[in-house]
Amino acid sequence: MQKIDLDGLGHKSYIVTYFMSKKCELTGKIPLKGHNVSHANNKTKRRFLPNLKKVKFKSEILKKSLKLTVSNAGVRSVDKKGSFDEFLKSVKSRDLSSRLKKLKKSLISKSA
Repeated sequence: MQKIDLDGLGHKSYIVTYFMSKKCELTGKIPLKGHNVSHANNKTKRRFLPNLKKVKFKSEILKKSLKLTVSNAGVRSVDKKGSFDEFLKSVKSRDLSSRLKKLKKSLISKSA
């Protein structure tokens, strides 16, 4: 929870809560829908959640570290590319979170 000054007078009377979505910030993986199917073929709704973890990545070009909510597949993709910087340069921006899109722009401008 965080108190935010919305009226501009210094009164921090509004409380805004931020809920973390179940979405990978690197790959864009989201929960899928499906059914539990019993032996009698009864179907009940369920969700397949991505395997999310809080991971700390270090950018060598920008000299800063980030804590991201990433799926296990996202961690493996970063490992395959060699470093977090190389992964950000090669990945398409549509899969990234808005925070990482800004980071990618600054990373490309600094490395070029």
